[in-house]
Amino acid sequence: MTSGVFSAISDRGSGVFIAILVAAAVLIPASNLLLPPDSALHVPTHLVSLLGKYLCYAMLAVALDLVWGYCGILSLGHGAFFALGGYAMGMYLMRQIGPRGVYANPILPDFMVFLNWKELPWFWQGFDMFPFALLMVLVVPSLLAFVFGWLAFRSRVTGVYLSIITQAMTYALLLAFFRNDMGFGGNNGLTDFKDILGFNLQADGTRMTLFALTALGLVLCYWISRVLVTSTFGKVLIAIRDAESRTRFIGYRVEHYKLVAFTVSAAMAGLAGALYVPQVGIINPSEFAPGNSIEAVIWVAVGGRGTLIGAALGALIVNFLKTTFTTGALAPYWLFMLGGLFIATTLFLPKGVVGGAKAFWEKRKTTKAAAETAPAAE
Repeated sequence: MTSGVFSAISDRGSGVFIAILVAAAVLIPASNLLLPPDSALHVPTHLVSLLGKYLCYAMLAVALDLVWGYCGILSLGHGAFFALGGYAMGMYLMRQIGPRGVYANPILPDFMVFLNWKELPWFWQGFDMFPFALLMVLVVPSLLAFVFGWLAFRSRVTGVYLSIITQAMTYALLLAFFRNDMGFGGNNGLTDFKDILGFNLQADGTRMTLFALTALGLVLCYWISRVLVTSTFGKVLIAIRDAESRTRFIGYRVEHYKLVAFTVSAAMAGLAGALYVPQVGIINPSEFAPGNSIEAVIWVAVGGRGTLIGAALGALIVNFLKTTFTTGALAPYWLFMLGGLFIATTLFLPKGVVGGAKAFWEKRKTTKAAAETAPAAE
């Protein structure tokens, strides 16, 4: 694992990627807060919030790439972990509203007062404290992933069957969270947030801080993933992806490796959801929709499965296109375009943008080296 840490730090591509994210975490908020609105370099607040949303999706993509790209687990339920992290943060934000809600109840959120709830449910206890909420952001998705993974991997469920049950899991959660008696706001979800840690969520300074934290959060998730995949643990994951039965025959406890990767990935997805909610201002059951998890798979495929950087880049590219083409006359055709993008990537760029570029560069270097050595051989 120690060698993996140094490899993750010294890798040139990783260094550039991390440097870009750190620079964005500093320069973009600075351009918003320090430069006048009429400046050409000023980044508007709404654009910063949109970029923050993209970075949250990039975190989810990196988390998914860890299990799909390196372990061969095609999860169609990672949107559930993202949504659970978002709900945990949303519960904290709802508790911060206090008497400022529509019904001015200092304890119960407005939707509970409207539904005639008399007391706060036990599972809402503690969410008035930020450290506890942050802990739940990581623990709840991780616990679900651990239990689900322990049952599935122990039973040696693999391939398309595993993908189907992960999708069934997120769909079951979608149906559950739609119910008003679940205590999570029903189909309206949680919204009307006021502040976080005492800071107004609508203030530019708060939004810039959230953006910076999201960029640094992506750095953290990428670095953790990079450390894992460049270590001995990561080599075993790749062996499981490429030849699971052989890896098991050699003597490795395949289910243990899968379980660790799946649980860590779920925690990162939960963190992405937690950073997403205060920036968009709402969390509702639609985040559990299976289509969201499938879309995350497309992000990873477009960017490059098994590259981490490609997964993040794919999330940024696809969501930029989504923002561009879901407004105006092309809006009704976005899903067709998304499907076409996935098919085109599968046919013409099976390794994704980053994987394809890397293969092209290596082929070019090989051809150049062969051309240089040919005269010498003569």
